[in-house]
Amino acid sequence: MNSFGVLKVSGSALQAQRRRMNVIASNLANAQSTRTEEGGPYKRQEVVFATTPFEPDPFSLKGVNVVDVISDGKPPKPIYDPGHPDSNAEGIVMMPNINPMEEMVNMMMALRAYEASVSTFNTAKSMMLKSLEIGRS
Repeated sequence: MNSFGVLKVSGSALQAQRRRMNVIASNLANAQSTRTEEGGPYKRQEVVFATTPFEPDPFSLKGVNVVDVISDGKPPKPIYDPGHPDSNAEGIVMMPNINPMEEMVNMMMALRAYEASVSTFNTAKSMMLKSLEIGRS
């Protein structure tokens, strides 16, 4: 294995988790959005990860990649709020089906995965520097 392979894998994981955190932040920011360009309330987004080889060889080192960002299929929550500008004739507003607690747990998991990748990257970098010092002695 290439000595920089660990850095490539860690870097790909960092990029994927950063994208995941951005999507979660967007979900939290739009938890009360009742209007979108597509019409209707905001739909919760979720990232889809997949392994991606760094070279065409099927036995080569693989990294993680975000292959898609999909909309959650859950229906919106009907809330009674007759004073809301987007309420219908019965006073029902369709709100995004976003649970802030669930999103915060997802963000904490993404943060822990990001931290683990940073730790792996730094450990590999430190080991490479130590191996260079061996040659100086």
